[in-house]
Amino acid sequence: MFDIWQEIYSTIKRNKMRTLLTGFAVAWGIFMLIVLLGAGNGLIHAFEKSASERAMNSIKIFPGWTTKAYDGLKEGRNIQLDNKDLKATATNFTDNVISTGATVRQNNVNVSFGSEYVNLTLFGVFPDYTAVETVKSAGGRFVNDIDIRERRKTIVLHKKSAEILFGKTKTEPIGQFVNAGGVAFQVVGLYEDQGDKDSNEAYMPFSTLQTIYNKGDKLNNIIFTTKNMDTEVANKAFEKRYRRQLASNHRFDPSDDSAIWIWNRFTQYLQQQTATSILRTAIWVIGLFTLLSGIVGVSNIMLITVKERTREFGIRKALGAKPSSILWLIIIESVAITTMFGYIGMVAGIGATEWMNASFGTQTMDNGMGSATVFLNPTVDISIAIQATLTLIVAGTLAGFFPARKAVSIRPIEALRAD
Repeated sequence: MFDIWQEIYSTIKRNKMRTLLTGFAVAWGIFMLIVLLGAGNGLIHAFEKSASERAMNSIKIFPGWTTKAYDGLKEGRNIQLDNKDLKATATNFTDNVISTGATVRQNNVNVSFGSEYVNLTLFGVFPDYTAVETVKSAGGRFVNDIDIRERRKTIVLHKKSAEILFGKTKTEPIGQFVNAGGVAFQVVGLYEDQGDKDSNEAYMPFSTLQTIYNKGDKLNNIIFTTKNMDTEVANKAFEKRYRRQLASNHRFDPSDDSAIWIWNRFTQYLQQQTATSILRTAIWVIGLFTLLSGIVGVSNIMLITVKERTREFGIRKALGAKPSSILWLIIIESVAITTMFGYIGMVAGIGATEWMNASFGTQTMDNGMGSATVFLNPTVDISIAIQATLTLIVAGTLAGFFPARKAVSIRPIEALRAD
């Protein structure tokens, strides 16, 4: 066995450039496959994280501006959502709506405790807000139904805001009263965001904010969760019916898409799933073709190697060498080259994905209503990297086996005549 390795070493040493180019093709194929899979996983993981944190069967309604004249009214009117729309959502669409909610906002409110204060944006919300948005409890509780009914003066602060207000005095925030624009609110809970919200937001009962800050019956948006709509066609049909309802409430053309904006997370989810499937397939196709280029490189080099050594094989057979020993020599050489450079490519690829994870592992993008995670954990499972490397090693073995088998099947006298 030691003699075989000596022969392989001497062969590689005599053909350094050829071996190097072969090895580069192998390493590059593995490297690119792992990097492409890692980058694709970064996009897919971000989508899966976003989908897991929010109710995908949710719809948000935002007001807009009319672009069409209708019923004697000119275009350019601002459509303002109100409590009537919220009630219509809950009562007129019971077959498709599970729960309804809304938000109303008050900007630039100074919230203080003792001598400390923070400037916050207050959001009046319903209890189901946490199911739709990425608001994670960090202590206490969130707004509940009793808060809404009794218009309680309760507030839920971001933990960073709580640290500013209560940190110096080391006071436990839950149960304390803070002053918000001259009104005392009791802190009933703390929250932490998922990286897509500002820490200068605080939540209180919808009815409380609407009353205290004289919002009348106006809303910033409507939020509700849906049921019995499992396809994009069903969701589009529902959106059309819902738009007609609000068009009737506010006298705008039902075909005027700019009058209200409907953000349907389920249809977005279906579209993203399709895009994810296409992306995953494209990455594997590109990666496999890149891997194939390495296999082709090994095959070509082994064909050349066998052809150059055909006369040598004839001499070996004439001196009594068994065909199996010659075949074994070629196969081991092929396996040695693909294994060594395949391992190098695998390590380099894993290193590149770890670098991507450290440098760009949690990338967010402003989507107009906050930030969304668009790139997360671009790494590849080690088992996939090993499987890809083993695949290339097997392919390299076959690449050396077939030309070698053909060479050792030639009679010695014919092999000795070979150029």
